[in-house]
Amino acid sequence: MLLTYLALIGVVFGFNLMPAFAPPTWSVLVLFSLNSDIPAVPLVVVGAIAAASGRMSLAYATGLLRNQVSQKQRRNLEAAGEVLNRRTSHHIVGLLIFAISPLPSAQLFEAAGLIGMRIVPLTLAFFSGRIVSYSIYVAGTASLKAQGLSDVIKESLTSPRGIAFQLAMLFGIYLLTRINWVKLLPKKTTSAD
Repeated sequence: MLLTYLALIGVVFGFNLMPAFAPPTWSVLVLFSLNSDIPAVPLVVVGAIAAASGRMSLAYATGLLRNQVSQKQRRNLEAAGEVLNRRTSHHIVGLLIFAISPLPSAQLFEAAGLIGMRIVPLTLAFFSGRIVSYSIYVAGTASLKAQGLSDVIKESLTSPRGIAFQLAMLFGIYLLTRINWVKLLPKKTTSAD
């Protein structure tokens, strides 16, 4: 049983460390639910922890790429982070996006890493949302047939629409670096003493 848990952690963490084109974590959890003796609650909790850890690692790794861009782009990314971290309302919206967004979470975490957002709160929001969604998927596995599930997984990985969407999200990350975030910041006034 320990080897099954280790395999679950390794697969889910590895898929969530991938920047694009990984199968959705829910499909991995459903496969483990159908093909192992792991009870539903530990399966969901361990899966969510491994997924959140993988995404957090992806964000930090992507953040390291900030040193590989030009000084102008780095200032621009820092300005983007400042815009998003400035207001509490921005924090709440950002956390909700990471908790319940239908967008691929890999690209959300890559963008967060690039612009220098605080990763831990985003990861906690992601974890909380995934506990709920993974619970729904795992609870529904009793009504799924293994053959039908494999078709769903294959479709998500090989459909032209799915591939195009992943490529569009990666292009969106690139565009994020091209926005002049410095211009979006309010001008700082200097006070005369």
